[in-house]
Amino acid sequence: MLPTPQERPTLTVKEVSKLLGIGRDKAYELIKNGTIPSLPIEGRYIVPTANLWTFLNAEVPNNTQQQEHPQ
Repeated sequence: MLPTPQERPTLTVKEVSKLLGIGRDKAYELIKNGTIPSLPIEGRYIVPTANLWTFLNAEVPNNTQQQEHPQ
């Protein structure tokens, strides 16, 4: 399950590849060509979770509080 930006502000390339069900090389390709925007930090790529939500064309949740359901 893809975490919300509030739960996990950033993801590693390995985490992105697992979440998308693709290989690490393909994840690096998508990141390096800008398809999935990332932040290069000290020789590593960090992917803001909100960017992955946008890549998937999904609405980024803005409230992570769970709604209480009456029983």
